[in-house]
Amino acid sequence: MLKAEPRRQSALTRIFNPKYIMVYATLGVFLVIYLFGALMYGDKGFTTLRTLTLMFSDNAYVGVSAVGMTMVLITGGIDLSVAAVASLTGMFVAYGVTVLGLDPWVCVLFSLAVGTALGLVMGAAIHYLNVPPFITTLTGMFMARGVCALISRESISIDNPTIDYLAGLKWYIMRLQDGEWVKLKPVAYINLSVLIFIAMIIIGTIILQKTRFGRNVYAIGGNEQSARLMGLPVARTKVLVYGFNGLCSVLSGIAYALYVKSGWNLALQGSELDVISCCVIGGVMLSGGVGYMQGMLLGVLLKATIPAIITFNGTMNSWWAKIFTGLLLLLFIIIQRVVVASSDRAKKTE
Repeated sequence: MLKAEPRRQSALTRIFNPKYIMVYATLGVFLVIYLFGALMYGDKGFTTLRTLTLMFSDNAYVGVSAVGMTMVLITGGIDLSVAAVASLTGMFVAYGVTVLGLDPWVCVLFSLAVGTALGLVMGAAIHYLNVPPFITTLTGMFMARGVCALISRESISIDNPTIDYLAGLKWYIMRLQDGEWVKLKPVAYINLSVLIFIAMIIIGTIILQKTRFGRNVYAIGGNEQSARLMGLPVARTKVLVYGFNGLCSVLSGIAYALYVKSGWNLALQGSELDVISCCVIGGVMLSGGVGYMQGMLLGVLLKATIPAIITFNGTMNSWWAKIFTGLLLLLFIIIQRVVVASSDRAKKTE
């Protein structure tokens, strides 16, 4: 009995650890907004599994990119090039497949190489040349957008059997009826983009929570100078984080290309702010050192819930989604500042 009590206290201590406050805040706000939608539009299908899976399908490309952005923000950096790299990926695939007649897998592999290499180069410039992440990644964004425009200023449709097959892949949610498996009504399914999103969340969680590399990421974000004095591989870690983010940007571009089946030089313009806002709303601290993939997932879902409510309302302008997202972002920035201030006061009193 005496042994069970400390274990119980230890579990409660871990659950209510102050570093999880932002994730709990995101979960709380998400539940409140989802409950509002359920009460207002539950009879119209808002609470169905179909609506939930569509939220994932429509925002999978944002979520995939947010996985890499979460790591970048935890290190105390930022990357403004993610949407441009995703758009460049779509252009590579569309132009290579439709115009040049290349195999789509060749285009995908080329895009992965280019996106990852660009991320590594930006990470190296940030660390070794001491160029601020904002300026470095802004340069990367302009470069990627410029290459997109050089390839084509017109939208290029992707007409390829392999792309059609991948875009059409669906795994339906089934239920047992009279001893047979039948599709759930209303029909709900997940597609390949959602699977990529889920896979990247799992990979990102394992990297951050179960590996030495992940511990180094948190240490650098908490205090880079201290991490350097401790002998941690700061340079290698930062460069690899930006390389991983470049990889996620390419996968995001592939997911988006499967979603729209075309490439356009202005596609996803401004979506880098959507990616960053999902991370911040999900509890990732802009100052670095704190953030979790689970919170980012809640941030993506929360950001997807607002447009869904507006759609079910049917009378509100779609731009209200941007306004409410901005208000949410402001709310979570304020919560972050309060948490940081409280933490600083606690350290001073110790």
